[in-house]
Amino acid sequence: MMVDTQVRPSDVTKFPIIDAMLTVPRESFVPESQREAAYVGENLALPGGRVLLEPRTLAKMLDALDIQPEHVVLDIGCGLGYSTAIAARLADFVVGVEDDEALADDAQANLSELGVDNAAVISGPLAEGSAKSGPYDIIILQGAAEEIPVAIAEQLRECGRIAAIFAEGALGVVRIGHNIDGKISWRFSFNAGAPVLAGFSAKETFAL
Repeated sequence: MMVDTQVRPSDVTKFPIIDAMLTVPRESFVPESQREAAYVGENLALPGGRVLLEPRTLAKMLDALDIQPEHVVLDIGCGLGYSTAIAARLADFVVGVEDDEALADDAQANLSELGVDNAAVISGPLAEGSAKSGPYDIIILQGAAEEIPVAIAEQLRECGRIAAIFAEGALGVVRIGHNIDGKISWRFSFNAGAPVLAGFSAKETFAL
């Protein structure tokens, strides 16, 4: 029902994405108290003020990124691992990054329990990514950003793609960035909202 009422009507038609979202049990990646709401069409609260992105938003981001079987993916702010599990069915390997050590441990346990052996979750600052496993063909943010840290941009391979929700006041827009000659060129994709990830807020500037 989630796929038929939220994903397909949003013009997401790529079979690998549809198949992944039909196969991966979303309820296995939400807090116990939220399992009955796992498939609703809205962001679900996670510990630390974070969210699990609504199915529509995640599916449309994946559709725009066009992940291929040979790609290596960096999944920033992976929460309890749902987005990492979905991406792992599309890509060669996925590295999830989570700054909450307890969430990271639970995410890795969730992935292992489902037999996802082409993904790993590491604990560390979201804004630092995981340079040792990069560069990446694809980077996806599971939350909003006001700006992209230099460390993240530097981990995107030439001709690679990055998806992020950019916070603009009370609203947000998803943009897809393409790394061309070392510079990321951004294009509007669709509207969506989420809390800003730690380390992805705009730096304050002072003027006299």
